[in-house]
Amino acid sequence: MAPKQKLSRGSGVALWKQIQLEVEKRIADGIMQPGEQLPTEMEMSKGFGVNRHTVRRALKNLEDQGLIRVEHGRGAFVQEQVIHYPLGKRTRFSEIVSGQSRIPSGKLVGSQRLPADGHMAKNLNIPLGSKVLCLETVHEVDGRPVSICRHHFPLPRFEGLLEHYKQTGSITESFKRMGVADYTRKETRITARAATAQDARHLAQPKSKPILFVTSINVDQDGEPIEYGVTRCVSDLVQLVVRN
Repeated sequence: MAPKQKLSRGSGVALWKQIQLEVEKRIADGIMQPGEQLPTEMEMSKGFGVNRHTVRRALKNLEDQGLIRVEHGRGAFVQEQVIHYPLGKRTRFSEIVSGQSRIPSGKLVGSQRLPADGHMAKNLNIPLGSKVLCLETVHEVDGRPVSICRHHFPLPRFEGLLEHYKQTGSITESFKRMGVADYTRKETRITARAATAQDARHLAQPKSKPILFVTSINVDQDGEPIEYGVTRCVSDLVQLVVRN
């Protein structure tokens, strides 16, 4: 944004609306690029010669339109292009993202061994209370977090998978190292839910914004369940595409 930007006072168009239209024009003209950070509220209020409340209202409308995203503690950014994420027989995060000329990455944020509750036991086809390995990972696109996933693997079959994941950063590669050359998606269920405080923090989004809640079951070539996943996606950055 220009250091000083004159607004037309007395034109009949509210000042916050003029700010909104100016930012919209800069985004449409390519002056402000996807992922670019906007000036702070204080910088914008000085530049436009208005109070911060006026700037805040303009930013809220831009966020509601999906043109910008506001990350608490970091500021406002021009919204990136939506990731089209096909859900089919073979669903691979890195392949999907790379195929759209974007850069995929992931990181491990937690791991633990748990007794299988009812959902885990049913979806992994194991006795209630059996031990499972749980990995919590965050997936990023171009350095921006887009989803957080909780992966559940039956033990003792996948004892050691945690170490393989730490070395490869890939569930698919970790499976290969443990003798699962290929696997397919048996089932995917999609709902919308409110974000928890922890999910909002990992996904760098307001807690008030809903997330896409996706559960999935992956099976090996013999049809045996090998992974039960619970994924939470940023709803305005990921478009789930269901394919037959």
